[in-house]
Amino acid sequence: MKWASLLLGLLTLPLLFNVTPLEVMRLKTFDALVQTPEPSGNFVILNITEEDVQERGGYPFPRQDLAEIHRQLLNEGALGVGWVILFPQPDRFGGDEIFGQMLSYAPSVLAMPEFDNGEYPKTHGTVILGPEVNLPKAKGFLQNIEELQRNTTQGAVSAPVDVDNLVRRLPLLQQTPDGWVASFGTEVLKTLVDAKTYQIKTNENGIEQIRVRGLNPINTDSLGRKWISWVDTPQTTLKEMNVINKFVFVGVTAEGVMPTLATPNGLLEPHKIQAALAESILINSPFIPDYRLFVELLILTISGLLIAFIISYFGITWGILLAGASIVSVGSLGYYFISIGYLVDVTWSMTCMTLLSLQQFYLNFRTQFKLRQQIKKQFEHYLDPRQVKQLQDNPESLKLGGEKRYCTFLFTDVRGFTSLSERLEPEEVTEIMNKALTIQANAVKKYGGMVDKYIGDAMMAIFNAPIDIDMHEDRAILTAIEIKRQMLNANLGIEIGIGINTGYAVVGNMGSDTRFDYTAIGDAVNLAARLESSTKEVGEDIVIGYETIKNTNIYVEKLKDIKVKGKSKNIKIYTIDLTNYL
Repeated sequence: MKWASLLLGLLTLPLLFNVTPLEVMRLKTFDALVQTPEPSGNFVILNITEEDVQERGGYPFPRQDLAEIHRQLLNEGALGVGWVILFPQPDRFGGDEIFGQMLSYAPSVLAMPEFDNGEYPKTHGTVILGPEVNLPKAKGFLQNIEELQRNTTQGAVSAPVDVDNLVRRLPLLQQTPDGWVASFGTEVLKTLVDAKTYQIKTNENGIEQIRVRGLNPINTDSLGRKWISWVDTPQTTLKEMNVINKFVFVGVTAEGVMPTLATPNGLLEPHKIQAALAESILINSPFIPDYRLFVELLILTISGLLIAFIISYFGITWGILLAGASIVSVGSLGYYFISIGYLVDVTWSMTCMTLLSLQQFYLNFRTQFKLRQQIKKQFEHYLDPRQVKQLQDNPESLKLGGEKRYCTFLFTDVRGFTSLSERLEPEEVTEIMNKALTIQANAVKKYGGMVDKYIGDAMMAIFNAPIDIDMHEDRAILTAIEIKRQMLNANLGIEIGIGINTGYAVVGNMGSDTRFDYTAIGDAVNLAARLESSTKEVGEDIVIGYETIKNTNIYVEKLKDIKVKGKSKNIKIYTIDLTNYL
């Protein structure tokens, strides 16, 4: 959990600082998930095509021709016309008067692009509901000639791009040193409902909402921008003019005449973008709320901690399943937010959940691998390989501190080791002892026991730990017999004393967190060691305690009770008649 929390903290930084790659990913996610609604039915796009330009002998058209087009549109039932074409200079054919007059016959809006000239149009009436705001101000606008402005309104066709250079959000109003200028699409709607003013609802972050009498309140971001839904608005041509009961957005699609702008919906001319803005206002398209960052951080933190908990406390299989389900759930939550119009991105949260999952799985795998290697290193010389694998698959029993288990303990010791050392060279003694201990270890492993440790010329073995085995009492006795038989065959010239006892002991890894050994501690262990020491006293090679023979099927012989150190009462002991086995 510590490493997961640290990584999670680092992963929140891109959200806090809104780094460009993350913002791009967020915007692309919205592009993919925001559904395209049906058109409102109030607008139509009129394209002046390449064919139209060729038929009329080139572009620009005389203003008298434009006046005729305007008249035809009104005759065909258009509710109004928005000319997304700039008229900054008088018509050289003198058609401005008739065109201006024709513009007065129905609601008409002219376009004006943003231009760094320090000139601003007559601002619209606005009412601020809330604290005053100070947004980045427009640097100026390239306006239409005065004669055409008299009977129309103007709207800005500014199209700022996002960090990936795509147009997605358009300002409904732009602040100037003199007041506010409406976008073209916004002005179209205000003109259609015959409203006189804009109401701008603000908060401490900026603009919250824009209201126009006759329209539903329009939610925006703090800069007054609206997210565009790229509605498939009907389109028509000069020859068709299917415009009845529609407001018409007029623009030029002939190659090289009007600039095209990159959008998530491809390259579009300005009049199509402004039509999409007007549609988006009417159909209440999604918006990015001011609290977006808080929600995304909350989802990231909760989901990240959940993943860390799942993988830390569940196994690999369940961890993968639960982590996958959690990631899918967060994705579904994000889709739900977007479906109801709140552009809250969970892509980064899902990415971080995946990264955290991989990190936690790696750490768990590394821990498991190191533990398996530690178990193999610790037990491979003392247990049968199958038993070692069992421990690797179930390492819980090897946790520091151990557990109370009912086991049988076997101690061996070489008799006469001191005299042996005096007679032989150290190299010879070492060779003999290695052979003797190898015989003992092999016998222990043969019958499913574990060599716990070597203590000089002595050995300690445990039966029924670290894994469960049946008839561990019988196995310990058979091990003792096997040791005696193999030692006799090896003819090493030394004798082995063996003590066996059964009882409860704490078995497990004993030591510190950084250095420990697997062993057993308890009275039953001590008594087994005392029984081995008593073999000289009683004159037997094998001495067995009473607790062991209670559950054995092997025939044993009773010996005289003895007194051992640490016990107040005499101990019942037994032995094996080895003549039956050797």
